[in-house]
Amino acid sequence: MTVTEPKTHSEGVYASLRAELLGGTFLPGSKLRLAGLGTRYGVSLSVVREAMTRLAGEGLVRAQPQRGFCVTPLSVDDLLDLTRARVLIETAVFRESIGQGDLEWESAVIAAHHTLQRTPYTTREGHLGGDWSVAHHAFHRALLTGAKSPRLESIATELRDCSLLYQHWSIDIAHDLDRDVAAEHRNIAELAVARDAEGAVKALTEHIERTTSALLAYAESNTEAGRAVSA
Repeated sequence: MTVTEPKTHSEGVYASLRAELLGGTFLPGSKLRLAGLGTRYGVSLSVVREAMTRLAGEGLVRAQPQRGFCVTPLSVDDLLDLTRARVLIETAVFRESIGQGDLEWESAVIAAHHTLQRTPYTTREGHLGGDWSVAHHAFHRALLTGAKSPRLESIATELRDCSLLYQHWSIDIAHDLDRDVAAEHRNIAELAVARDAEGAVKALTEHIERTTSALLAYAESNTEAGRAVSA
């Protein structure tokens, strides 16, 4: 008879691993040993493997044939490509949203920004806060809803989700702590509601590219990271 571990075990391991990955516990490209993780969490290898498969689907880890899993490497090529795609697509949808958004859209942007502004940016340990990440996602999504194109919104949101690990790394390993993220978001929201499309698109572009710049600086100054990003 096969004993099936409770679904809560799988969910718990997935949630804990995801939090550790986004909290900077593991360096980019580092090996994730299933046996060690299973021992740490007190679960079977199948539960750990199931969690890893889910995390791989989110782009947080990478499956290696015959070698298990590793943290997604910090790839300069991927980072630059993702940044270019985000700027091209997200700003195009944002521009349409500003041009077509109605009063309801303005209200949604203001409300989402208010929630983001009131949510702590980092935890006591200095990591990006989980509640802040949720509010951040909602704010950026609200900016695009005025375009009234679910397909375009979905594409832009998917690209932004792909940048989640990079966003956390900009704090946890690149230590971009001098950045005034609250001011960036306030500027974007105000320009959007004022219908200043040129100014808002410029502000959003700079906002996206700031994370990239911090990680590129980290990669260039860190020999170990340099080897990882060239792999």
